[in-house]
Amino acid sequence: MAGNVQSCGHSTQLGVRGCRSESNLVRCILIATALMFLTLVLVLPLVLIFATAFSRGIGVYVSAFSDPDALSAIRLTLLTAAVAVPLNTVFGVCAAWAIAKFEFCGKNILITLIDLPFAVSPVIAGLIFVILFGSWGFFGNWLFAHNIQIIFAKPGIIIATVFITFPFVARELIPLMQAQGSEEEQSAIVLGAGAWQIFRRVTLPNIKWGLLYGVILCNARAMGEFGAVSVVSGHIRGLTNTMPLHLEILYNEYNFAAAFAIASMLTFLALITLVLKSLIEWRSARHLALEKQEV
Repeated sequence: MAGNVQSCGHSTQLGVRGCRSESNLVRCILIATALMFLTLVLVLPLVLIFATAFSRGIGVYVSAFSDPDALSAIRLTLLTAAVAVPLNTVFGVCAAWAIAKFEFCGKNILITLIDLPFAVSPVIAGLIFVILFGSWGFFGNWLFAHNIQIIFAKPGIIIATVFITFPFVARELIPLMQAQGSEEEQSAIVLGAGAWQIFRRVTLPNIKWGLLYGVILCNARAMGEFGAVSVVSGHIRGLTNTMPLHLEILYNEYNFAAAFAIASMLTFLALITLVLKSLIEWRSARHLALEKQEV
């Protein structure tokens, strides 16, 4: 009996060792595959973007941004983000608060509509606004009679960008506010607090990291949007070209150094977004850990 137990224990140890060695091998293969994929798809293209941007010297790189068309594209990109992000922030907070804190008829329909820009192609979204506000569109005659131009002008670009980016803040806040519940808000109501006091002193401190996270993602998408903006802009140089559209024009003209210089700026903005995203995630995790320790 003792011999059987010993042999069983010996076989068990061999099995555990075999599983450990096999799991280590699988883990190494998975990590190597992931690193190889990231290197080929992410790291190498980023290196090539900056290498090509500086391939003709720092002078050519700087002159790509001093060009009047490039400056106009940068200004229009910043203007579009400056309008779209605050609007989507207000909408996202209101929508998340209504969905997470209240029960009402049509709630599921509202959630579905918020996700609509994720399901619709940006090009189709741009075409929808052309059909609505174009010269032959649904509101075209009225807009023309009142000398209002939306398509092939800045308002159309802003509207298309708002549509494409409005889910980001709401989709970050809805699950967060649903998980937090409404007990604290109800307690504040019992104590006599008003709606603004409840939002400023109770709701906002609880959602601030999720809100900032959604704003950063919304801003990154607003600055990098191409499909919908390409349809409604008309590609008018110096007037309706954002940075992605200006980059496309430079590339089609075989002006690769200037095109990659603009691309490097967009890449730099994306890297800043990733750094801020990581910092927010770290601060949020640290905040949750501190709350658990206090409890």
